[in-house]
Amino acid sequence: MWNTRYSTPDYAYGTEPNDFLAAVATHIPPGRVLSIADGEGRNGVFLATLGYDVTSVDSSSVGLAKAQRLADSRGVHITTIVADLADYAIAPESWEGIVSIFCHLPSPLRRRVHEQVGRGLTPGGLYVLEGYSVKQLRHGTGGPNSVELLLTLDALRAELAGLDLLHAVEIERDIHEGTLHAGRSAVVQVIARKPG
Repeated sequence: MWNTRYSTPDYAYGTEPNDFLAAVATHIPPGRVLSIADGEGRNGVFLATLGYDVTSVDSSSVGLAKAQRLADSRGVHITTIVADLADYAIAPESWEGIVSIFCHLPSPLRRRVHEQVGRGLTPGGLYVLEGYSVKQLRHGTGGPNSVELLLTLDALRAELAGLDLLHAVEIERDIHEGTLHAGRSAVVQVIARKPG
C-alpha cells in the first residue's frame, strides 16, 4: 500500500515537517535521532537540517527513495533503512532522540515498539510522538479508519511507563500536511524523556 501511495511525483504529506515536531525538535539532545515510519522523509530531513545524525526507517522503499532525494535537495544526509517495524530492532541506548509522527500500528506491535523505544533512548534522550486519537474517526481528515490503529493517551501512558512524560495531551487542532492530512484533527502528543 505505501509503495503505491508514494509512487506519485508529489509528496503525499508535503515536504515540510510536522509542525508539532518542528516546534519541539530542538529539545532533543544533540546526536543520533531515529525517525520511525518516516515515509517520504519530511521529518527526518528536517531533523538533519538541524544538525542531527538521522536514521529514517520505513517499510516503503519508494518513500525512502524520495526521502533521499529530499535530503539531497536540502543539502543534508540521512541514513535510510527499509524495514517493517515488526522486524526492526531498535538498538539499546543508541539514540538521543526517537521520533514517531503519525505512525499507526496494531496495538500489540505498538506496545512492542514502545518497549524498544524505552530501551533504545540514551539517558536523557527524548521520544517525540504525534498521532491520531480514536476521536479522529469523527473528523475524517486523515489517518486510519480503524480504532485498533488509533491512539489514546491512557494506552500511551501505560506503554511508556519507564519514561518521564514532559508533555502528554489529547487535543484537537488544524493540520495541513499535503493532501492526506487536511483539516480539523484529533491527536495525541507526547514528549517523553528517559531518566538519567
